[in-house]
Amino acid sequence: MNGRFVEVPHTMLPSDTLDALLEAFVTREGYDTTDTGEGMHGWVRTLKRQLERGELLIAHDLQTEMTEVMTLAQWRAFGRDIGDDEEG
Repeated sequence: MNGRFVEVPHTMLPSDTLDALLEAFVTREGYDTTDTGEGMHGWVRTLKRQLERGELLIAHDLQTEMTEVMTLAQWRAFGRDIGDDEEG
């Protein structure tokens, strides 16, 4: 599994791509989009702030060629720490 996942800086993604990834994360995690006055847009804005604080990250799986948003706990569940995406 070493080298299978790479972290993708959220700042490198086009805005519409980032929004789509965050919306997929909200849906996958089962967030209630009715609990904010702004629905999905409110969650996307909240998640962007979490990305900026380093609480979430975007990981690309080189094996499946899928890119997903992950919490730090999910990332660490793969036995990784931030910065382990560089070959050494």
